[in-house]
Amino acid sequence: MVCLRDPLVQKVCELYDEISKLENLSPSKDVDTLFIQLVATCIPPYPIDVTRLCTKIKRIRNNLIRLCGQAEGLMEKHYSTLLGSFESPLDHLDLFPYYSNYLKLSRLEFDLLSQHCSNPGRVAFVGSGPLPLTSIVLASHHLTSTVFHNYDIDASANSMAMKLVESHPNLSKRMEFHTTDIMNVSAAALKDYDVVFLAALVGMEIEEKIHVIKHLAKHMAPGAILMLRSAHGARAFLYPVVEPHDLQGFEVLTVYHPTDEVINSVVVARKCPKLMHSVVDQGLGPLMLCSKCGEIEGFNPLSQMNMVVKDHIC
Repeated sequence: MVCLRDPLVQKVCELYDEISKLENLSPSKDVDTLFIQLVATCIPPYPIDVTRLCTKIKRIRNNLIRLCGQAEGLMEKHYSTLLGSFESPLDHLDLFPYYSNYLKLSRLEFDLLSQHCSNPGRVAFVGSGPLPLTSIVLASHHLTSTVFHNYDIDASANSMAMKLVESHPNLSKRMEFHTTDIMNVSAAALKDYDVVFLAALVGMEIEEKIHVIKHLAKHMAPGAILMLRSAHGARAFLYPVVEPHDLQGFEVLTVYHPTDEVINSVVVARKCPKLMHSVVDQGLGPLMLCSKCGEIEGFNPLSQMNMVVKDHIC
């Protein structure tokens, strides 16, 4: 059982106490300083298993993840408003202090995705927020002909996000924004996407995230790719952790744990294909139904360290 005797847990709890006393989590000198210290504490590789935390520390971790999510949302709104004040907002993305991290994370996700789906026609991003940097970076630098559908439950967030791309001659034509709870989006829409990205902060509790994953498993097209963000080691004090066994209905292809300043782990999974029973009944054997990105083939893993290929879970 991991408790307060652990020096990292002690430091995290000290920072949690200070953060929880803040009256406002909007960007400010005090807020920025505390969260920079928290990230610096959690980024270095550290052998800790958050599933073995004692009850008190588990509660603190859950509360801290929620505070991190609130602060991240307020920071994105702050910088989306700032960027939206420019005539060409996308020319000033480097004003966002973590823009370089998004560039690295998006490149990593693109490299991992390309091993399984080289040219997706339509991509959905669930939980895009007021500053949809992943969609913007992927659309601008990597998936330059792909259409992106961004989903967020917050109408004001979508309004701010749309303002960022509406003046761009190319992205304005390839980005759509939907204000809705993804749980209300059925197969009629979800089956059209070759790839679905699930933001790290969609489902702050693992039970909430599993609920969303089950919905996607039910309605995504067989063979379509699901990209999720998770966390590993001490970074699990910042973001929820998604384990392979949480992905019922999906074949887990890759789990990648960065060791640099990119905080999130990346999980790549494929919606399990269905069988055409009518063909089986005719004695022709099972036939897998896959999207153009979901052809079942041998996986040639990337050479980077910290990549784990998991057994499929269907």
